[in-house]
Amino acid sequence: MTTESSDLTISRFIGAPRSAVWKAWSDRRHFERWWIPAPLQCKVIKLDLHPGGGLETLMREGDGVFEPHVEGCFLEVVPEQRLIFTTSLTEGWRPAEPWLAITAIMTLMPEGAGTRYMAHVLHKSPAEGKRHEELGFYSGWGATIDQLAEVAERLV
Repeated sequence: MTTESSDLTISRFIGAPRSAVWKAWSDRRHFERWWIPAPLQCKVIKLDLHPGGGLETLMREGDGVFEPHVEGCFLEVVPEQRLIFTTSLTEGWRPAEPWLAITAIMTLMPEGAGTRYMAHVLHKSPAEGKRHEELGFYSGWGATIDQLAEVAERLV
């Protein structure tokens, strides 16, 4: 990320077809297995994959209580190709004031026998992008994409 940019991008090859990656994204049982870096646990409250649909997850460490993780709204859903969500809105286009406002664009592109998965995350300012990077964007999102790959590759 440059100081002029507020965007962060991460990409990985997943050795599974887009249909398997999509299944890992669209089925809450699979989604819970990869969405949050291990050893944290994820619980899906909402995963309504349509424009205006909600995305809400909780996280838990060890035997602790589940706490809020992400709440957002899907802006675009193109099965097996692209997902866009934002934390600036919640289900039904309701305005939100998240601790970190992002718009995330996930793209699934065929690559050989697998899928190129790219997450492009937009922030409201370069300072917010830098803050997200310093909070561990590359390590955290990288870990979850690696977990997504493990789940998707087992679905083949």
